[in-house]
Formats: sequence, C-alpha cells, structure tokens
Amino acid sequence: MFDTISDTGINLLLLLVVFVPLERAFPARRQPFFRREFWTDLAFFLGSYLLFAAAVTVVLKEVARFTNSWLAHAAWRADLRALPIWVLLPLALFLGDLVIYWFHRACHHYDFMWRFHRVHHTTRDIDWLAAHREHPLDGLFTQLFLNLPGIVLGLPFHAIGGVIVFRGLWALLIHSNVSLPLGPLRVLFGAPDLHHWHHANVEKTQHNFANLAPYWDVVFGTYHRPAAPETFPLGVPDGRGESYLDHLVRPLLPAMDRPPHAGGVPDLDR
Repeated sequence: MFDTISDTGINLLLLLVVFVPLERAFPARRQPFFRREFWTDLAFFLGSYLLFAAAVTVVLKEVARFTNSWLAHAAWRADLRALPIWVLLPLALFLGDLVIYWFHRACHHYDFMWRFHRVHHTTRDIDWLAAHREHPLDGLFTQLFLNLPGIVLGLPFHAIGGVIVFRGLWALLIHSNVSLPLGPLRVLFGAPDLHHWHHANVEKTQHNFANLAPYWDVVFGTYHRPAAPETFPLGVPDGRGESYLDHLVRPLLPAMDRPPHAGGVPDLDR
C-alpha cells in the first residue's frame, strides 16, 4: 500500500511539472490553477490511482487469460502472434481506435451508458487534471474496449501496459488547457482544441469521438472544428457542481432525477 501511495505522489508531481508550465505557456483559456472543482478532480485522480487502477489491471489480465485460452488453437491467431511487435503495436492502436470510437459514440447515444459517461463531461474547466474525472465503470469498459484488439491479436501483457500508459498520457494532453498550432497535422495526430469542442456544454455531444487521431471522425462524419475562438462554455446543461461521492453514486441509482435529453449540437459558431 505504501508503494502505491508513493507511486501516486510521484506521478502527481511529474504531471504537475510537465503540464502546469505547458498550460501557462500556451493557454487555451484563462483560468486559475485552483479553478472550479479542482478538489473534486484531485479526488478523481487519487481514486483512480489508489483504488481503481489495480481493479482495471486485474480485469484486463483475466480477459487476456480467457482470450488466450479460448483462441489457443486458432491458426489465424498463431499467424498474427508470429508478426513482429512493431507490426502488432500499430495494428492494435489502429483497431483499438476504431472500437473505442463506436463505444464512445454509443456512450453519447444510449441513456444508460450516458449516465456513467456523463460524469466525465460535467467538468466546467478543462485541463490535464479534469481528464481523470471519470466514473470507474465507464473507465473500466473504456479500457476494456480500447485494449480488446491488442488482447485478441495476442500482444504480450507488458506491451498492452505500454499502450495503456501511452494512451493515458495522450488523454491528458488532449484534455489539457493548451492551444497548439498544429495545422493539418491535427487530422492525423489530434489536438486539444478538437477534444475541447467535444466537451462543449450541450447534452450528449455528437462530434470528435476518436481516442487518438481524429481520422475516424473524418471517415464517419463526426469531425468538428469550427474557426470560432475557444470561448464556448463547457460541461453539461444540468451540471450543478456535484461532489466526488455524488458522481460515483448517482449513476448507479435506478431512478434518475434528470429528464432524458435528445442528442445534438447547437450552432456554437454564433
């Protein structure tokens, strides 16, 4: 337990050293370090590292063990596992992006899934710390679908762990309060401003669902990047500054006190 607490503290310090200067040098929005609901998002960070990360690892290991047993005699999988790691890793990333694109899109379409995913969208001030605001069940299934292609392809578990770390750092970058002029490269590599539009204050936004690069949004017609400056509000229309525990418990309640909302994106260019 001490090692877990120590590792959490070290990770927090490293992220502060990397992202705070970056957000101060290239801010997308002017906001203080201790912005609204800072402590709520810090609780999400601590909960993720101290409580839920180990559970996600256990689930992924069990899924990998079951998959390896189930496909042990599949000739096609043996052929795939014989491929060099430098081929399997990009393929796993590519297929993982495709799978998570549709899972993420489903989270914005189906009310039951939205109840859990909505937690991530309640933040009204976006930065690297806000990336950790995620219901643990939403986070678990996101990691499962993200890494399922790599598991099926037969990637060694340490390689899957490396992919998880890479995707996690990328998630922090696209949530960070940063504006970087990437030009057309954003279509291949993504950019924080694209994901900030995804967090616009509308119910169940219908744009920019891709995890890493936004080419899937381009392919499926959900790419959204208007020329308007980043002054639009963030969050959800019925957001009200819920506590950490409220965020964890409320999606589990059988009767929600929020009316269902239809999906859609208003004209934010005006």
